[in-house]
Amino acid sequence: MSDEIDVEKLRERLREMNDTELRRLGRDTLDMLTSAADSKNKRSSLALQLDETRAELKRRNDLRGSK
Repeated sequence: MSDEIDVEKLRERLREMNDTELRRLGRDTLDMLTSAADSKNKRSSLALQLDETRAELKRRNDLRGSK
């Protein structure tokens, strides 16, 4: 199915983003998720992307807190 997300590639892409880009992606994804009522697959993909974005932000914050 072409709508499926490669989670490892997504995580790699998120790690390469700076904090501002990552936060912007999270906000944009949340906006798209709230307006994507048309397709269950689309909502599922967006929800996964949002979860991974939040996990990356948490990982970064946890790393900064341990220094």
